[in-house]
Amino acid sequence: MREIRVNLGRNSYSILIGAGILDKAGTLFRRVAAANSVMLVSNPTVFGLYGKTVVESLQESGFKVTTALMPDGEEYKNMDEVIKVLDRAVEANLERSSLIAALGGGVVGDLAGFAASIYQRGIDFIQIPTTLLAQVDSSVGGKVGVNHPQGKNLIGAFHQPALVIIDSRTLATLADREYRSGLGEVVKYGIIFDEDFFYYLEDNAVRIREKDETCIEYLICRSCQIKSEIVEKDEKESGLRSILNLGHTFGHSLEKLGKYKVFRHGEAVVLGTVAASYLALDMGILDQAEVKRIVDLYRSLGLPVQFPDWDPREIYIGMLNDKKVLNQRLRLVLPRGIGNYALIEGIGEKEIIAAIKKAQEIQ
Repeated sequence: MREIRVNLGRNSYSILIGAGILDKAGTLFRRVAAANSVMLVSNPTVFGLYGKTVVESLQESGFKVTTALMPDGEEYKNMDEVIKVLDRAVEANLERSSLIAALGGGVVGDLAGFAASIYQRGIDFIQIPTTLLAQVDSSVGGKVGVNHPQGKNLIGAFHQPALVIIDSRTLATLADREYRSGLGEVVKYGIIFDEDFFYYLEDNAVRIREKDETCIEYLICRSCQIKSEIVEKDEKESGLRSILNLGHTFGHSLEKLGKYKVFRHGEAVVLGTVAASYLALDMGILDQAEVKRIVDLYRSLGLPVQFPDWDPREIYIGMLNDKKVLNQRLRLVLPRGIGNYALIEGIGEKEIIAAIKKAQEIQ
C-alpha cells in the first residue's frame, strides 16, 4: 500500500493506494476516526459490488454503520438528493463527531462531501473512490458540490476529506467507457504539468487500455502526487490550482447542452482540451505537432476526439455560465507546449468559436 500525504496544515490528510485494500476499511478509518458512527453514501450499483465488504470491515472495527443510497448518474447530483442524504443523517442521529463516507464515483463523492460540509456546520468525511476519474481527480482536493440547472458545480464548498482510500482493483468491474473517461483526466496532468508523464502515457497506451495493474497503480499514484502538489500550493483555487481546469470550461458547456447524458465528464474534458489546444495553436503557444500528439494520445487510449456538430455559439454561451468566468470574462487554461500551461483571460467570442470549429473538423 502506498501513501501520499496532502500537507494542508490542520486540513492535512493521507491518500492510501493499493490493490485489495477495501477489506481493511475499518482499520484504515480508525487512523482518523475516534467516533463510532459512520454513514456510508453510495449508489445501488457500487454498493452491490463493494458495500458488504466495506460495511463488514467497519463493523468489525466497532463502527455503527448507516447507509444512504442515491441514484446513479450526473443528473442526480443536485440539491434534492443532498436533502435526502441530510434527512438520512438526521434519522441516524449523526453527531458532529460522526463520519460521512463516500463509496462510489465522482457524483457520490461530490454530493456526500457537500452534505458533510453543511451537516451541523461541517463534519468529517472519507472518500472511497471506485472509478478512475474519481481516484485521480475528484476525490482529492476537497472540492465538493452539486449542479444547478444553469451550470455544473455552481453550488459547493471546499471541504477536505479526512482520508482517501483508493483500491485499484475496483477498476476491474468498471465499464470500459467509464474507465476510458477517467483517462481523460489522467492525460490532463501530463499536458499541463509533467512532460515525462505524457511520454509514459504515450509509451504505455496499449497496456493502459488493457488495464494492466502495474500501469494503473502508477498512473493513479502519479496523478494524485501531481494534484496534491498543486493543491498544497493553492487549496482554494485562487491561482495555480485553476490549471487543473484544462478543457473543463468547454467541457462543462458540452455536458450541460447534452443534459448530462451525451458525454461522460472525462469525455467532455477531452473534447474541451482538443478545442483548447486549437485555441493555443492560434495564439502561438502550441505547435501543430504538439496538437497532433495530444489528439493521437487520446485516440490511442480509446477516447473520443470528434467535437460534436453543435452550434458553436451555443457552446460559447454555455461557457459563459461556467463558475470560472471572472468579471464576465472567460479565464481559460491552455497548453503551452507539452508539460506547461498558460492562464489567459478575456479571450473573445470570435477566437473561441474559431477554435470550436477547428475541433469540429477533426476526422
